[in-house]
Amino acid sequence: MSARAGSIGRVSASADPPSLAQVLRDARNALGLSLRDVERRTGIRNAHLSQIETGTIARPEMALLWDLSVAYGLDFARLLALAGYETALDAPAGERGRMTVALRALGQLTPDEQAEALRYMAELRRRREA
Repeated sequence: MSARAGSIGRVSASADPPSLAQVLRDARNALGLSLRDVERRTGIRNAHLSQIETGTIARPEMALLWDLSVAYGLDFARLLALAGYETALDAPAGERGRMTVALRALGQLTPDEQAEALRYMAELRRRREA
């Protein structure tokens, strides 16, 4: 058995897909960032980041996932799926189109504009739920 085959066997022995917490922690560590470094870059408190990375907070707000996807260079849709949010593929066709347009529009904004748009969307959601 080659070393490659052996390593594949070890990897497949872990049937559980990675959790959101694990993906975020691994991405941060791969970039050599501390929780405080990420706090300085994103404005997300390091204690909150720690709770996300330990799984205490399993479903962080979408805006936080966006910030972390940008900071770590991760796929936003993957983070949404790992957090249990409905993805564009799960949505009806009309919603998929709107979500695609919205994500493309976000991608064309500056980071500051993206943050502002996400804050506005969070406010709309809070109003609806109130």
